[in-house]
Amino acid sequence: MSRVFNFSAGPATLPESVLMQARDELLDWRGSGMSVMEMSHRDKDFMSIATAAEQDLRDLLGVPANYKVLFMQGGATGQFAAVPMNLLRGKTSADFIVTGAWGLKAAKEIAKYGKANIAAKPVDSRFNHIPARETWKLDPDAAYVHYTPNETIEGVEFGWIPEVGEVPLVADFSSTFLSRPIDVSKFGLIYAGAQKNAGPAGITMVIVREDLLGQALPVTPSIFDYKQVADNESMLNTPSCYAWYICGLVFQWLKREGGLKVIAERNQHKAALLYDAIDTTPFYTNPVAKSDRSWMNVVFTLPDAALDAEFLKGAKAANLPGLKGHRSVGGMRASIYNAMPEAGVQALVDYMREFARTRG
Repeated sequence: MSRVFNFSAGPATLPESVLMQARDELLDWRGSGMSVMEMSHRDKDFMSIATAAEQDLRDLLGVPANYKVLFMQGGATGQFAAVPMNLLRGKTSADFIVTGAWGLKAAKEIAKYGKANIAAKPVDSRFNHIPARETWKLDPDAAYVHYTPNETIEGVEFGWIPEVGEVPLVADFSSTFLSRPIDVSKFGLIYAGAQKNAGPAGITMVIVREDLLGQALPVTPSIFDYKQVADNESMLNTPSCYAWYICGLVFQWLKREGGLKVIAERNQHKAALLYDAIDTTPFYTNPVAKSDRSWMNVVFTLPDAALDAEFLKGAKAANLPGLKGHRSVGGMRASIYNAMPEAGVQALVDYMREFARTRG
């Protein structure tokens, strides 16, 4: 079996040991005589999978007891609507710190339910840095403050958690989820699509403080009402059972690897290796302010866009697929999530240097 180093932004690479365990358990999960894909979500076997996955996630992140952990559907995009429907709670607006395309999409979605106050956004929408904290114009009466810790498309990432006073802080952690320890108690709510660091597409984690539950707008579909989902242990309807199971295997893998502190050190090292290659090879350019560069999604451009197709063709031939930048920005993007080994990053660096040597 030959595996490539998959740099796709999501669905993304998964730990090989997780895939092998899923393969071994595919037809018969632990003597049950059936696949997890075939189990009733009400069956005691699947209930044990779900319970273990939630506990492992709580352990990894140190989730306080007064927070609910929900496993939902609809992706982060679904949460762009679910958050205002649940958290406006009688108020008319929320603050948004917009540092990229996904934060902008979240801000646009609230218009159906309330008003988005763009409290901070780079001048001319040049999403290559995080606006200085002292320039933010926060409303103390906002229902919540929303930001995107890591913008997958532009490769911009917060290295810090914003202080916003008593207003609940909400974060779309999709592409940096479980990449390092975080203090969950600083947030009112965090959400993340699984398909970057946690598992396959089809399931979304929501971690929400209990005091924010129970005040959803009347128009809120039951499936997006956090309190109803919490009261039904994320099984108000049939959940994404197999995706939930794979996430549970990933959580176990993270624990075996030493937890999020160890994972963070690896991720920081991988990112430094790749950024060093970009910064020391004049052939490549990264447009993001060095203080705001993403550990997860490293973007870069070549000196002539006419070389992009050749670069990508050669990378794929070298078993390095998934490097094409998002269509809205072009260039290249290497997504180096938790499951990407250092060997993969080193292989990319070697290819980049050789390409620059022969084409520069």
